[in-house]
Amino acid sequence: MTNQITTATPATKPSASVDHAHVNEQPFVPSVSPDTLLPEASTLSGDGHTKIHTLGNVLDITGLTVDITTPRGTLHVVRDVSLHVKRGETLCIVGESGCGKSMTSLAIMGLLPKSAKRSSMRFEFLGAELSHASNAHINNLRGNKMAMIFQEPMTALNPAYTIGEQLTEHYRHHLKASEADARTRAVSLLEKVGIASAGQRLGQYPHQLSGGLRQRVMIAMSLMCNPELLIADEPSTALDVTIQAQILRLLADLQKELGIAMVLITHDLGVVARIADRVAVMYAGQIVEQGSAAEIFAAPQHPYTRGLISCIPIPGRTIPGGKLGTIPGVVPSLLGDMTGCAFRERCASAQAACAGSIPLHQTPQGHQWRCVLEPTKVVAA
Repeated sequence: MTNQITTATPATKPSASVDHAHVNEQPFVPSVSPDTLLPEASTLSGDGHTKIHTLGNVLDITGLTVDITTPRGTLHVVRDVSLHVKRGETLCIVGESGCGKSMTSLAIMGLLPKSAKRSSMRFEFLGAELSHASNAHINNLRGNKMAMIFQEPMTALNPAYTIGEQLTEHYRHHLKASEADARTRAVSLLEKVGIASAGQRLGQYPHQLSGGLRQRVMIAMSLMCNPELLIADEPSTALDVTIQAQILRLLADLQKELGIAMVLITHDLGVVARIADRVAVMYAGQIVEQGSAAEIFAAPQHPYTRGLISCIPIPGRTIPGGKLGTIPGVVPSLLGDMTGCAFRERCASAQAACAGSIPLHQTPQGHQWRCVLEPTKVVAA
């Protein structure tokens, strides 16, 4: 049962126009105005593919569950996940390693291993229900209307094929385009993502490119068919901090320019604070809190969210040389039946009620969290 409350404060979207050279160095808390609501998605245009967007969800999922059968039992990697993302919006899914973030993205893309079983109460993409869609239908959407940037640019590209072959293959398949048209599109996108001598790059192999260039190629590849949904799974993890900043700025700029709905998966709250419209905090396969980025940073309600935020330095609030917060313990095993709050063994506020049914709280502004504790009003400094 959803409990309607009004304790959290409506907030403004944090600005993305900041110095991205310091993405991992100085995370910040967005300012909060009690009189301003998060703006809705607006009309945007694309690169040669003009799109007039009306307000609405590109992706709307309710009750997503992914179970994997293993010799030791059933692994509940995604548990009752509900999320949505609008046109022109960036949703960041954040949490520790092993929380189910990447498995959620693979479930959305239909790329789960054969041993995995996906189920959901609702799985709508562009208004169409996909819960029981055929593999052929999902194949027609994947790489076309929905695309993904994978976590490791060093291995995501096939070393046996040239950059041009890998960029143009799915474009020609989905849009029935000629090789010349596909190569023209590929050169245009390589230039858009900041790769010089784009035409010459088409004949090169992945090993001839640096990590940063490979990731830019992956971004260009994901945009070839002008997708409506882009999922980026920790796209800057394997890159040095300067290249990370460039890639994140590039994604933010392209997302705004093209009006794409973007789901960004990360464990870096500094990144989240800079580019997210909304945030979903994931723990042990379940979303434990979600809301606008400003609400999550200014008034976090779940103890796990507060613990994550305490682990990052905040300019003006963290004492130079002082100790950052820590979260004791590790993410629990997802094998077998799970009851109550999965975070209770690591939570300083745990009580007997945490072993039972956990209520879902929700404010009129859409801020949701799962916890037995009473809502806490947290004011940003």
